Amino acid sequence: MVIPVHDVNPVRRTPYVTYALIAANVLVFLYTPGIAGSVAGDSALSQLCHLHAFLDHYAAVPRELIHHQLPRLVPTGEVGAGPQGTGCVVGPPGYDKSPPLSVFTAMFLHGSWLHLLGNMLFLLIFGNNIEDRMGHVRFTLFYVACGYAAGYGFALLNDASSDPLIGASGAIAGVLGAYLVLYPKARVWVLVPFLVFLPLRLPAWIVLGFWFVLQAVYSSGSGVSAAGTVAYSAHVVGFLAGMLLAWPLRPGTPPPPEPRRLLWGRQARHSW
Repeated sequence: MVIPVHDVNPVRRTPYVTYALIAANVLVFLYTPGIAGSVAGDSALSQLCHLHAFLDHYAAVPRELIHHQLPRLVPTGEVGAGPQGTGCVVGPPGYDKSPPLSVFTAMFLHGSWLHLLGNMLFLLIFGNNIEDRMGHVRFTLFYVACGYAAGYGFALLNDASSDPLIGASGAIAGVLGAYLVLYPKARVWVLVPFLVFLPLRLPAWIVLGFWFVLQAVYSSGSGVSAAGTVAYSAHVVGFLAGMLLAWPLRPGTPPPPEPRRLLWGRQARHSW
């Protein structure tokens, strides 16, 4: 898998919404109990119980979205001892959860630093140009719409699942889909792992097309031993939604600057 680090596609205006989304995601992650930090002195089990209670409240759950089946008992965040040993205490929820709203809140939740930083890297590289083309308000609506399409698309395909769905990946996949439609010929600097990381400048249609094909293959269960914790089908739905919503803007989109030739290896390092 190639790692994008920069695109050769200047913008005309400051991408305030993109920066605000990145800041919001980082701040939410830092205040998510049990992941980035926790109350001093908390045990690992206590952190886990706090995390489960937090996700049950704010994460999107497919069964809740499609069938509106809210659980009668949820983790309270407390640790207790029972006949089978120590574990997380469950009880009636002390809040009224709105499944549709949970799709929005889930867009700002991440399960690890790697999950967060990977998403924010893609948003930083590709989001600024889409915001520049759409404008601040339309880009905000576009981002949220792609996130909802990805969340509900995943839920429809996994309607019996009670596992929480979190992450900005679906919305950011929409940004990637829009970028592929609007700037397919833009050059993107990537790092290719081949013994060492080689810098290479490739057209966006190769970088993003390859990314989409991988997501589609993995979502079908091919190429991976199990689906694991990655919602590949949400990425596919978000990407397609982004392409569809951005298509009407394609005729009036100015092309990005074209480099004279493809550079790689030592030449690429000298001209970075």
